[in-house]
Amino acid sequence: MTPARGRLKVFLGYAAGVGKTYQMLTEAQELKRRGVDVVVGYFEPHARPETIALTEGLEIVARRTVEYRSASFEEMDTDAVLHRRPRVAVVDEFPHTNVPDSPRLKRWEDVHVLLDAGIDVLTTMNVQHLESLNDQIWHSTGVRVRETIPDWVLKQADEVVMVDLTPGALLNRLARGVVYPPERARAALENFFKEATLVALRELAMRQAAYAIESRLPDDAPAAVSAGDSVGRAHDRLLLVIDPHPSSAALIRRGRRVADYLRAECLAVCVSKSRDFGDLTPAAREDLDRHLRFARGLQIDPHVLEGADVARLVVDFARAQGVTQIFVTRGRSRALRSWFASAFVQRIVNLARDMQVTVVADRSARRGPRA
Repeated sequence: MTPARGRLKVFLGYAAGVGKTYQMLTEAQELKRRGVDVVVGYFEPHARPETIALTEGLEIVARRTVEYRSASFEEMDTDAVLHRRPRVAVVDEFPHTNVPDSPRLKRWEDVHVLLDAGIDVLTTMNVQHLESLNDQIWHSTGVRVRETIPDWVLKQADEVVMVDLTPGALLNRLARGVVYPPERARAALENFFKEATLVALRELAMRQAAYAIESRLPDDAPAAVSAGDSVGRAHDRLLLVIDPHPSSAALIRRGRRVADYLRAECLAVCVSKSRDFGDLTPAAREDLDRHLRFARGLQIDPHVLEGADVARLVVDFARAQGVTQIFVTRGRSRALRSWFASAFVQRIVNLARDMQVTVVADRSARRGPRA
């Protein structure tokens, strides 16, 4: 008999040091006091004595050592946790990327293996690791977050708890050496740990936590979630027009985010003059394939249309699919191409008068440090 799927509880924060792991371990200790079989599958101490003290008395499953490029790394031993079969497993740092050659690429995939086996999981993450927020975080902080999780992964959580701490209190903890040692604290102050950045990230985390509650309401419950100037309606369908240009990645993230807020279906479409994409260079074809895979990874259904009149094909497809909003980007390129892009967008607007057309700004020229 297949076990019932385990429950996933995510402790969500907006920066290191707000207390996500502390809160998670506090709950684990409470579960143990109530007689629940709980183990620590993975815990990242970050040399924080108060947090480390909370693991006292909890069973810790030994980590798996992975050799890679003449160095040793430790990862969660998912098979060992499965063999142990606890009722609840504590797994820190949900968005973590495993060492190459690991059985799975991401820790959230390891967590799904545990959930599929009927094991409940407590885990932690910061809001900036959500894939759909990647561009927004980059433009507001100048930091490109490299470790991300698809939004649908967090949406599948049974419970999302925001662990909050005011930016002022967090900066005070940083100054006292509670979060990082002095050298790393100085580097942190140059990235996420600026007060204005922390305020913005905290607001995003609050919105995400509110959305997690909203998304669990019954379908017939009233929803008052807004996205830009749009208010969620019962039958919204979004269509994203993608091409090989790098701006399509931002378009896909933005569309996924809006679709989630509106509880809407999301489709993507690209148009080629020939079914084999013979009109594209090999590099452009590779870029387009990457965008299509990215869309699928965010649970967006991609479609490929064939023909020369791109705007007409897109709008006819949208109308046939009952689309209510079309998302398109002008992209950024040489002046001549920019003129054609603007004309293309205007034609979409003219043809789709019964739909809302959103032009997503491309700010891909900006560059910043990576995290």
